[in-house]
Amino acid sequence: MVFIFSSRYLPDLIALGIVLAAQAAGLFWILSGPALGASRGIRRAITLCALASFATLIFGCSLRYYRVARYFPEWWSGWGRGLVIAWAMLSVAWLVAGVVSRQWLRARPLHSPARRNFLKATQLALFGVPAAAAGYGVLIQRFQLALREQDIAIPGLPLDLDGLRLVQLTDIHLSPFLSERELERAVAMANETRAHVAFVTGDLITSAGDPLDACLDQLARLRAEAGVFGCHGNHEVYTGTEEYVTLRGARLGMRFLRRAALPLRFGDATMNLAGVDYQRFKKPYLTGAERLVQPGAFNLLLSHNPDVFPVAARQGYHLTLAGHTHGGQVRVEILRQDLNIARFFTPYVDGLYRDGVSSIFVSRGIGTIGLPARLGSPPEVALLRLRRT
Repeated sequence: MVFIFSSRYLPDLIALGIVLAAQAAGLFWILSGPALGASRGIRRAITLCALASFATLIFGCSLRYYRVARYFPEWWSGWGRGLVIAWAMLSVAWLVAGVVSRQWLRARPLHSPARRNFLKATQLALFGVPAAAAGYGVLIQRFQLALREQDIAIPGLPLDLDGLRLVQLTDIHLSPFLSERELERAVAMANETRAHVAFVTGDLITSAGDPLDACLDQLARLRAEAGVFGCHGNHEVYTGTEEYVTLRGARLGMRFLRRAALPLRFGDATMNLAGVDYQRFKKPYLTGAERLVQPGAFNLLLSHNPDVFPVAARQGYHLTLAGHTHGGQVRVEILRQDLNIARFFTPYVDGLYRDGVSSIFVSRGIGTIGLPARLGSPPEVALLRLRRT
C-alpha cells in the first residue's frame, strides 16, 4: 500500500477538509450546543461556515480541472453534479437531525441521563460510523482487487464462440491514488485467465501529468490469444491524449478502436469487434456506429459510457462492454435500495444487463475518481465467458 502526494490534488484536499470540518462542527453545535451552553449566535456562525464550505468545494474542484475548462458542461453533468446531490442529501440529513434533537432536548430535564445518553449516541452515530466507513473505503476496500467471473448467455451464439473467454480492464486511473504496482498486479491477474481476447475500456489516467507512459507500458504486458483491444474514456478526452494513446498503444501491440471495426476469426465463426470514442452523456449516442455492424457475425461493441446500451441493442450489437461508473464506487444499501451517485446518471451501473437478445456488461474497474475510496464496490478484473443458448 503506497501513498503518493501530488500538489495537483492540493485544492481538492483543502476543499474536502473544509467541507468535512464545517459539517462536523455544524452537526456538533446543532446537537450539543444547547447542552453545552453555546449561544445561538455561535451556532448560526458555524452553520454559515458550513454552507460557505460548499462554494469552497466547487472552487477547489474547478482548480483541479482548470486545464479542461472547455469540458466544464460535461464535468458538471457527471462528477460535479454528483457532489451537489451528495451535498443536498447531507444537508437534509443535517436539518432533520437538528430538528429532532431540538425537540428531544426541549422535552427532557436539563441534566437528565436520557438526554446525555441521547447526545452521546447521536454523536457516535453521526461521527463514528461515517468515519469508520470512510476509513474502510480508503485504507482497505479500494485495495481489495479480485477476479470477477461472469457467464453471458447469447441466443444463437455460433458454436465456435461458445466458451470464448474475454478479460476486461477498465477505469485504471493510474495516479497518486493508484500505484503502478497495483496495476501490475491487475495485469498479472488478467494474464492468469488465459483469455482469448483482452480489452481495455478507457480512463487510463485521471489528469494531465499522471504517468500515462507507465500505464501503457504495464498494459503492454497483457497477453491474449487473439490480441489486446481498447477504446477511449472521458479522461482521455479531458487530457487530450486520445491520439497519443492510440499511436503508442499500437506500437506496444494494443489496438484502440476509434469508430472502427475489426473482424476476429475463431474457427468458422466471426466476432466483429467495434469500438467508439467516449460518448458524452445525453448527446446523440453512437452516431454512425450502425455502419460498423457486420451481418451474420457476432457483434461486440466497446464503449466506455454504458448509457449507450439501448442504442447499441437497436443497432444490432449482441454484446457491449463498458465501464465509467466504477460500480458506483461508494454504495450503500438501505431498505433493499442500492444507493450510489452513478444511479443518478445511468441505470447501467454494475454487472450484466439485458435488452432482448442484446447484453451489456459494466465493470467496476480498478481505480477511483474524486475521492480515493471504494465502499460496497471493490475493484476488479472481469473475466467473461460467452455461452450459447
